Amino acid sequence: MKINYKQNNYKKIHFIGIAGSAMGSVAAMIKEAGFSVQGSDSELYPPMSDCLAKSGIKVFTGFARENITDDVDLVVVGNAISRGNPELEHTLDKRIRYTSFPDALREFFIRGAVSIVVTGTHGKTTTSSLISWILHSMGKDTGFLIGGISHNFGKGFACPKRTGGYFVTEGDEYDTAFFDKRSKFLHYLPDLVIINNLEYDHADIFDSLADIKRSFGHLIRIVPANGFIVTNADDENVCDVTKEFYCKKVTFSVRGAAADYIAADVHYGDGSTKFDIVKGGRVITKIDTSLSGGHNVSNILASVAALDSLGMDIGGVTAGVSGFKGIKRRMERVGEVRGITVYDDFAHHPSAIRETIMGVRRGRPGKRVIALFEPKSNTSRRNVFQDDFTGALGAADVVIIGKVYNYEKMSEGERLDPYKLVKSIISVGADAHYIPDIDELSRFTAAIARAGDIIIAMSSGSFYGVHKKILDELAHTT
Repeated sequence: MKINYKQNNYKKIHFIGIAGSAMGSVAAMIKEAGFSVQGSDSELYPPMSDCLAKSGIKVFTGFARENITDDVDLVVVGNAISRGNPELEHTLDKRIRYTSFPDALREFFIRGAVSIVVTGTHGKTTTSSLISWILHSMGKDTGFLIGGISHNFGKGFACPKRTGGYFVTEGDEYDTAFFDKRSKFLHYLPDLVIINNLEYDHADIFDSLADIKRSFGHLIRIVPANGFIVTNADDENVCDVTKEFYCKKVTFSVRGAAADYIAADVHYGDGSTKFDIVKGGRVITKIDTSLSGGHNVSNILASVAALDSLGMDIGGVTAGVSGFKGIKRRMERVGEVRGITVYDDFAHHPSAIRETIMGVRRGRPGKRVIALFEPKSNTSRRNVFQDDFTGALGAADVVIIGKVYNYEKMSEGERLDPYKLVKSIISVGADAHYIPDIDELSRFTAAIARAGDIIIAMSSGSFYGVHKKILDELAHTT
């Protein structure tokens, strides 16, 4: 490594809550950079357990004061860790230097690089991974941290080779740590920020859309005057939050709004999308991609607008788009049995769910869509989107709702009502069922599926391995 890290005086770094996707990735990056790294968590499972083992990082299962030995001189605290955790209490008692993972990421890797921060309610992982791949394919020294696994890289992170290259970060608006309740993306020294869309989310920490907008407003204020914000002209909330800006502003549009970059002549196929990108009234490039759905047109358009604004060769950018293979768990084809295809998708917000289903309908017209949904995220398991899920899931032909995660730990007044949701989905014309038992859900899905059907399992979690269970059921039934 040729990076001159400011933290070279640190000898051993301990991560509390190392099994989180971002925490584990940053830990692996710092280990790769030459530091001694260890960590702990309440439980550890793939794919992060495999990533940490491959990196040679020692991981303690369970939290204990003795895990933080006297030779630990920096503790990175995950945002899921709160007061009362024995390792955190030991860190505070012994006055050991501690930080958050966004701060660690900034000081170890981002400072000194051209920082590209990708934000928005949807599409962050795909867009940040796409930009990282394009820069890499063009021979640019690029580090990145994304919240998923890129098929092109086989992982969700990469260390830059030297100071002065590019660093791409998936910019999450969630809070930073127990001692810092600001959004994570405020730590990333942004030179260019993409805001692709903006909706209410994270109901456990934000009281309203106005609260989220306030955080995005803070982000815009820290972009330097010679930097860029790249914004979606189709999104009313994005337009509202970017009325005031202090740097260069670049706009893009998929739906025909006045913008600097416009997607035109869009054609959706079975597993492919083609469209032109228009700038200043002329076509600057033609896109041919394996990514499907209108949301991916927006993701690609945002990426091209950002890199073109940074002066990248448009031919190289277009070639990078064509070679991009996507992200695991973003309409990832898991398998096919008897002409029935099963997909895994991370969608859990109503808008993302609807766009996922409609993307299948555009690319595969006439196919019956069976949508499986596990309310797992902190927002989706609450009733804040009770009505919105009706229209989103109702775009499918058949809907099966799985168990609401930690249903019993929420008050009756705040939790999603799956029975009410099923009734409302039926009222808009789709067939709907609530089946909390995963084995029963798998058997039922396999029993009603027929050749040509598209089954999409949507969850922010593992959905208890429902994809494999359904494929196994299909393989053993006639």
